[in-house]
Amino acid sequence: MSTFKNLISESALISQTTIAHYDQNAVTYYEGTKDHDVSQNIDALLSTIKTEPPFHILDFGCGPGRDLQTFAKLGHVAVGLEGSKEAAQIAKTKSGCEILVQDFFNLSLPDNTFDGIFANASLFHIPNKLLPKVLSNLWACLKPNGILFSSNPRGNNEEVWYGDRFGSYHDLESWRSFMTDAKFTEIEHYYRPSGLPIEQQPWLASVWKK
Repeated sequence: MSTFKNLISESALISQTTIAHYDQNAVTYYEGTKDHDVSQNIDALLSTIKTEPPFHILDFGCGPGRDLQTFAKLGHVAVGLEGSKEAAQIAKTKSGCEILVQDFFNLSLPDNTFDGIFANASLFHIPNKLLPKVLSNLWACLKPNGILFSSNPRGNNEEVWYGDRFGSYHDLESWRSFMTDAKFTEIEHYYRPSGLPIEQQPWLASVWKK
């Protein structure tokens, strides 16, 4: 019982501290990232979905809404999910999309709803002990043959605090193990930014099918 209580306490600390960081820095974060080019990642998701558009897309950890705007402009039905209320408000204002304000560790998502999930720089905030539960929630909310895209800063399977943000940094084999245990099938993976030596590619991107 004490181990379970410790996990709950640790999870609450991770969630509250990380969300507070994004609440306090939502405007700065929007200004600093609004022009980042993640078209390679968006294309990796959209090109793999095999149903007829428009697609129903969940932007998991949408932040202040940069990528929601892109999905909406492309004609898709995009829904954002964000733990930070301040970032969620910016996302709603900028994109006009529905935003679900939810803690990653306590998700409430409808089953068999989304054609695709875009998890760009978000899943790495989840500690390893909780990752199977979160991935199970995401698997359930995808339609059959739905697609999940993830991009995480890669590392040597360490869990650390970076300032007020918690991060879990996986290598390919570790990430692949979590995803396959959650019943996802790998479509592809690649490292970013493209065109550089691997030691200069800090991001691991991967595409998975339900």
